[in-house]
Amino acid sequence: MTDAAMMKAVVFHRYGPPERLSLREVPVPRPVQGEILVRIRATTVNRTDTATLRAHPFFARAMTGLLRPKMQTLGMDFAGIVDGLGVGVTAFQLGDRIFGISPDVFGAHAEYVCLSADGPVARIPGDFRFDEAVVGEGAWYASSTTGLLSEGQRCLIYGASGAIGTAAVQLAKSRGAEVTAVVGQRHLALAERLGADKIINYEDENFTEIGETFDLVFDAVGKTSWFACRKLLKPNGIFTATDLGPYWSNILLGMWFGITSSRRVRVPYPEDPPGFVRHLANLMAEGRFRGVFDRSYPLENIVEAFRYVETGQKTGIVVINVQ
Repeated sequence: MTDAAMMKAVVFHRYGPPERLSLREVPVPRPVQGEILVRIRATTVNRTDTATLRAHPFFARAMTGLLRPKMQTLGMDFAGIVDGLGVGVTAFQLGDRIFGISPDVFGAHAEYVCLSADGPVARIPGDFRFDEAVVGEGAWYASSTTGLLSEGQRCLIYGASGAIGTAAVQLAKSRGAEVTAVVGQRHLALAERLGADKIINYEDENFTEIGETFDLVFDAVGKTSWFACRKLLKPNGIFTATDLGPYWSNILLGMWFGITSSRRVRVPYPEDPPGFVRHLANLMAEGRFRGVFDRSYPLENIVEAFRYVETGQKTGIVVINVQ
């Protein structure tokens, strides 16, 4: 590959709506020591991407750039082929089919990306297609909550039809937990396929009034609160959420319960992305985890994909086919 090699990448230079994104020709990155060059075949658009594009919540700018974004290209999930090796890389070979996440620098909304060979990257197991292997982002966020579960414990997952919720059901089952999934009418069959032990249709029944208690209640879509769900919790039960909650209540309650050492409310952040991606690859190889996919778009139509994800109506994962 020559120094003049160019690639297509979706870039943005100002925060705002999806229309701020544009497809440009930019130089192909070159792997430095310890890095691999990945030729991207598939990526995703998710809630993390849409929130980062709009700098929501505002304090996120402390990490992504106060006035203008530090990064130019979004995209955390990726699946592709190792196309270049930096000095000292022995874990991968040219041509390896790999998948993973890039939680620190993003960059997967492009034809190529450079990543640490020691980072959250693993070989794609079995005969998974590239567009079936972009499953890391939602599962990684779900893992921060499902990791709190032990075998035999009971959990309720509200919003078990999105990328995080569908992953949470499978990850909780892999830990031996009993799962109650709360979904709408059109997702009842999906929740059953994912292995939920009990399914509640929130359109017909108020899930907060079922008269049962759980070790863990997980709001995977950011549409309920501890106040609404507290009667569902056992005396030492935990409420977790993927969102700040009404009036930032989840953050404030998390701080309060942290001070009191009860830890009843948490907005956990996932850890150990390399270890988790390797664990996820093992679950996929064993047939214990599969992504749930809504629809796909070519890279050229990524603005439309962002608009769709922002509707909040997607089921599972929205894929971008890059090459």
